[in-house]
Amino acid sequence: MQSSAHRPSSERAETEAESPEQGSLVSDSRLVEETRQGNRAAFGVLVQRYERRLIRVILRFINDLDLAEDLAQETFLRVYERLSQFDPSRRFSPWLFRIGVNLTLDYHRRKKKRIWTSLFTDRSPDRWIEPAVADPRIEQDLRQEVRLVVDQLPDKYRTVLVLRDMENFSTSEIAAILDRKEATIRWRLAEARTRFQELWEKQKR
Repeated sequence: MQSSAHRPSSERAETEAESPEQGSLVSDSRLVEETRQGNRAAFGVLVQRYERRLIRVILRFINDLDLAEDLAQETFLRVYERLSQFDPSRRFSPWLFRIGVNLTLDYHRRKKKRIWTSLFTDRSPDRWIEPAVADPRIEQDLRQEVRLVVDQLPDKYRTVLVLRDMENFSTSEIAAILDRKEATIRWRLAEARTRFQELWEKQKR
């Protein structure tokens, strides 16, 4: 499956109902409905809208850009194939990210690997570790230490930690992505932060 961005310009001109700028004004639900009616260009707009963030989320779990892009493409393929199962009364993006996160976690289980990329590529207001370091080599070492600690967390805690504290999804969005109640997500997040802190302090002794 190819997004509209990868098709020849002549083909895009013939098949796309809207330009990317126009597509940005169209709701997800309308694009989903148009895709169901056979408008592939509408799905191309959805891909353009979410592809970069989906890859970024997957990169929180996979230390390989090529693999992350492959998993993102597989996610969009599965979403396209399962659109008939999507409940239009719900939001599209949590459903998309649920498929992507589950696909990524399944990859880990199959390969029995726990590989993490750099967790703090963006400066975020929700960062729960904000070390003041001037030497980039020190910061790189710190990130490596953080990866090693986070890698010790069980998947259910690690996932909510990544989605909330590193990707800034809201609690309600995470609940939709993981198909859990918000209260469960809040509890897991608190537990994940506590476990991280304990492991971090233990490592520093």
